[in-house]
Amino acid sequence: MDFINAVRSGFLNYANFEGRANRPMFWWWVLFSSILGLVVAESDLLSLLVNLALLVPSISVGARRMHDIGRSGWWQIVPLYNIYLAVQPGDPGMNSYGPPAPPLRYDA
Repeated sequence: MDFINAVRSGFLNYANFEGRANRPMFWWWVLFSSILGLVVAESDLLSLLVNLALLVPSISVGARRMHDIGRSGWWQIVPLYNIYLAVQPGDPGMNSYGPPAPPLRYDA
C-alpha cells in the first residue's frame, strides 16, 4: 500500500475498529499524521483541530494493526510495548479478527 492509498484508507475507515491493517498501512498513516502535526504546530487552534480530526482515525488504524498480529486493539494503549507489537509481522492467514489486509498495491 502506498502513501496516498494508506491515508485514503485511514479516512475511509475512520470509525472501523474491525478488520486488519498491515504494517505499511499503519506506518504510512503514522507518517502522515506526524507530518501534518508538524506543519500545523505553529497555530494553536489549527493544531487542536487537526489533532481532534485525526484522533479517531488514528485509534482505528492502531486497533486494526493490533488485530493484524492477533491482539486486541486495546494493546495500543500500553506504552512502548505497543511499538514492539506494531513492528511485528502480521498473521499470514486468517485469525480471529478476519482475513489478512489486502496485499500491497502500488498504483502507477
